[in-house]
Amino acid sequence: MDTSTIQQYTAKDFKSDQYVRWCPGCGDYAVLNTLQKVMAELGVPPHETAVISGIGCSSRLPYYISGYGFHSIHGRGAAVATGVKVANPKLTVWQITGDGDCLAIGGNHFIHSVRRNVDINVILFNNQIYGLTKGQYSPTTKKGYVTKSSPFGTIERPFRPAELTFGARGTFFGRTLDVDLKSAQMTILAAAKHKGTSVVETLVNCVIFNDGAHNWLSEKETRYDRLVILEHGKPMIFGKNNDKGLALDGMQLKIVTLGENGVTENDVLIHDAHCEDSTLQLKLAMMEGPEFPIAVGVIRDVETESYDEAMTNQIAEIQAKSKIKTFDDLIDSCEQWEM
Repeated sequence: MDTSTIQQYTAKDFKSDQYVRWCPGCGDYAVLNTLQKVMAELGVPPHETAVISGIGCSSRLPYYISGYGFHSIHGRGAAVATGVKVANPKLTVWQITGDGDCLAIGGNHFIHSVRRNVDINVILFNNQIYGLTKGQYSPTTKKGYVTKSSPFGTIERPFRPAELTFGARGTFFGRTLDVDLKSAQMTILAAAKHKGTSVVETLVNCVIFNDGAHNWLSEKETRYDRLVILEHGKPMIFGKNNDKGLALDGMQLKIVTLGENGVTENDVLIHDAHCEDSTLQLKLAMMEGPEFPIAVGVIRDVETESYDEAMTNQIAEIQAKSKIKTFDDLIDSCEQWEM
């Protein structure tokens, strides 16, 4: 791509004139601001940008983007986004969804859009609760959590978005935290540049119905002891003093401390987001605290043919072999008679 021909945009170019209607302090604001910055950095004009959503607090986001938007029905954002991309492959398509919208009623659409590898960018807001419908437990709510629909604590085991994405043979998975804006912008930008379905799980706070769900990660004093920010080709080092790292003990991950027992940076794993074999990437994505840090950043980024690219190529191949080139050709090929 000739970057000299790319028009320069600012985040303001992607801000609509609509008042942003989320609760004060909601983590969705941070994701919206980051997304607008990423859109500006991409250089794709607003009229070539489409933002599709389902139902939920996060699904209001299309109103706040200056571009094309479609606020669809509950759980069907993936189906609509697929249609938009296949109909007009030149568009940059974003699917905005929440843990309830995407993983409950929309779960089937989600896994199949990932399996097909449609070139859409899925931003999955995960606050571990149904916010818009006032505090029922969602598919990602932790077992035992008391909500309006589980007054004695939910007895269900939660979905883990990374596990579903990898299980559906996803080619891109990233994770961000609403208060870690620098890492979030880097991750969402990488997702936008990926050819195929990119899934970014954004850990956001619902101040009304699940306040503090991610506090143990977001607290400034301890945040970088509990997060490992993954970047392709770089060692998996973390900690407030950058003195901790991830290594392998047989087939299992372990935490090492630089300087202890002769451990150096050479003993720390180098992140390979482009590896076709997803075994280690999945292990990283599935790490859970407090024993291990939570992995954020780009965890998997593997290139393969996208669904819309395959469809475009198939149509061109069939057209090249066919005698029928236009609609008139089709009509002329049919049996005709005069009355």
